[in-house]
Amino acid sequence: MTIATYRKLRWKLIVITLCFSLIPLLALGYFLHSEFSESYTTKVEDHLRLIVANKRDAVDVFLAERVVQLRNLAGTHTYAEMTDQKYLDSLLDTLLGTSRSIIDLGIIDSSGKQVAYAGPYELKGLNYKEQPWFHQVLLKGLYISNVFMGFRQYPHFIIAVTRREAGRTWILRATIDSHVFSTLVRSLQLGEGGDAYLVNREMQLQTPSRFRGNELTRVDLPLRDVGGDVRVFRCNTPEGERVAGATRLHRTDWVLVVTEDPREELSPLMRSRSIAGLLFGAGVIMIAVGALLTTNSVVRKLVQADREKAAMDAGVLQSSKMASLGKMAAGVAHEINNPLSIIRESAGWIRDLINDGELDGYEALDELQEAVGDIERHVERARQVTHRMLGFARRMEPLQENVDLNHLARETAKFLDNEVLHRNIDVKFDLNDLPEITTDVNQVQQVILNLLENAIDAIGQDGVITVRSATGDQEVRLSVEDTGTGIPKEYLHKVFDPFFTTKSVGEGTGLGLSIIYSTLRKLGGDITVESEFGKGTVFTVHLPVGEAVARHEERVI
Repeated sequence: MTIATYRKLRWKLIVITLCFSLIPLLALGYFLHSEFSESYTTKVEDHLRLIVANKRDAVDVFLAERVVQLRNLAGTHTYAEMTDQKYLDSLLDTLLGTSRSIIDLGIIDSSGKQVAYAGPYELKGLNYKEQPWFHQVLLKGLYISNVFMGFRQYPHFIIAVTRREAGRTWILRATIDSHVFSTLVRSLQLGEGGDAYLVNREMQLQTPSRFRGNELTRVDLPLRDVGGDVRVFRCNTPEGERVAGATRLHRTDWVLVVTEDPREELSPLMRSRSIAGLLFGAGVIMIAVGALLTTNSVVRKLVQADREKAAMDAGVLQSSKMASLGKMAAGVAHEINNPLSIIRESAGWIRDLINDGELDGYEALDELQEAVGDIERHVERARQVTHRMLGFARRMEPLQENVDLNHLARETAKFLDNEVLHRNIDVKFDLNDLPEITTDVNQVQQVILNLLENAIDAIGQDGVITVRSATGDQEVRLSVEDTGTGIPKEYLHKVFDPFFTTKSVGEGTGLGLSIIYSTLRKLGGDITVESEFGKGTVFTVHLPVGEAVARHEERVI
């Protein structure tokens, strides 16, 4: 496979791994977040409903207490007592001692005239006959007004109750301190962005609002259909979105509104969402890194397996070629030896004739004798070639035999005599005495041949190849040094990798050194390389002797 194919496979594996890992994680995270958000939002809304309902009851109780207080006063005192100014003043002082919510008291007769008044203002003698509340209190017996400015020019509201006494009807009217009432309502505010206030049917504030203004300011809220039950809704304000709870009071038509900033109330949810987001992000990163590392490892092993398979296939193909070449060499050698024998015998017969004097007097006798010498010399040369071919053919079988590495190196180099002569390359030998080793002659010879061919290719023209041998600790070493272009330092660790080559495209497969490395490892040996770019390269073959061979055979077994 090509590099592009491996890259495509890598990305495909990464995408598949991420999909199968992240899709369930995303689905689970979305489900948990939705359920948690819904349950937490419901909890917040239920909590707001409970607060609004409790505070509504508290406001209702406050109003009910004032109503009961006034009815008790009207029911336990006569008209004559209540119209007595001193008595009414003392009664107000008594009320102020127990509650600061009532500002003043007034007694109004059936004609609408305020016949008695106790309080900080001069309101005695005022007539309320034309006021709508006057007729309502006469009709219903109780009246709680909206907040208004009135003669006092101060926000307040009144509570009025009717008393019928011996055919006389009179009204006890009390002014309620708006500040005390507003304080009670404002105690409901929740958080920095919360607010609490009362509005009437005309959507006017009955108590001050933190963000919407003071009493009697008109507000725009969807409160038309609010009843006795608490209604929770969301509304937009100049300060942003708010969650509001609203309910109508039982004693009046006022609506209690409590608003909260959802960012404050839902801050634990937001924190949980942020933490979950961070954890999810960390999980995604870990999964992505794991997928990348795992995929790279799998693809790297696949590449290595493909390379090893390619090297193995190339090695098998090379062995098959060498076996075929050996058989062909044996056949060629036998076929050539027969005519060579005849030629040699004929040349010997001619030489015998010359030596016996039978051709004395022949004009070209000297030329004939020289020609016979050339025939014998070239026959001997051809015989040596066929001898090497037969020796090469016999070594095709994988046999363990005693090998003289120096002799094997010289014999192998002779195969390349014509090549080095043609390229003007000098092959030198610096061979020391070596012990014989037991190994596969054919494979070692193939290693030496490949190293010599690589050295020739590295030099190209006009250079020197030096073959050296030496002994070491339980090993023999054979090095092939060339004066070629050398190998860059950054490529040295790759030279034995399959398919790696520094040759131009089409001039090499990159399998030669990989096969050499694999062959030597199988034989229990090794190969090292030293190179300096621009000066040359030295490949050194290490082969075990004696006990080292036995230990390698034990490891193989």
